[in-house]
Amino acid sequence: MIPLYDDIKSRRRPYVNYALIAACTVVWVIQFRSQMAGEGMFDRLILEYGMVPQNILAGRKLWTLATSVFMHGGWFHFLGNMLYLWIFGDNVEDAFGHFFYPLVYLFAGVAGNGLQVVASGNPAIPTIGASGAISGVLGAYFILYPKAQVVTLIPFFIFLRIVRLPAAVLLGFWILIQVVSGCGSIGRPGGGIAYLAHVGGFAAGLLCGLLVKRRVRRPWYEVE
Repeated sequence: MIPLYDDIKSRRRPYVNYALIAACTVVWVIQFRSQMAGEGMFDRLILEYGMVPQNILAGRKLWTLATSVFMHGGWFHFLGNMLYLWIFGDNVEDAFGHFFYPLVYLFAGVAGNGLQVVASGNPAIPTIGASGAISGVLGAYFILYPKAQVVTLIPFFIFLRIVRLPAAVLLGFWILIQVVSGCGSIGRPGGGIAYLAHVGGFAAGLLCGLLVKRRVRRPWYEVE
């Protein structure tokens, strides 16, 4: 399922969300150019700024818990993450404000990386990607705007269908897949998708959403 847009308009410009997208874009351009340059520059960037579990466990390069959440492994990884951040980030920034929103983003990213460290099957493999941080944005959105309608593109065999789904359904299905996939990856060596970083980030976002839920406006269509 590919979300296209939601029906909640922000009350103010999401400048911080724009800045986060811009930061991830700049970092990805640097990564992409390093990949084109060859000579192992791309790999060196990942090893230097990506989160390597064995380093964290040894108390080394702790700052990579944060720097890694601005990096990506490929075009689809980058574009997919930016799409989710664009759709859901503005409303979460609206709820938390310009100051606290980036703290939520970083907190979720670090929490996701932390869970990945604990359950890593191969502590020498770097973890990169904004997915843990963006999962936190999704977790907060899940709590704050569960009845928001998200226009979603759903592939059905060779056909594509556009439907409107409540955010709770879309994001609930998404996190269920991450939990199931993450449980299957525990202790498994080798690279791949860091599902548990998604789970940890989402859980952090749920917590943050619960902290501000009472003071966030409700869209006009929500009923009890």
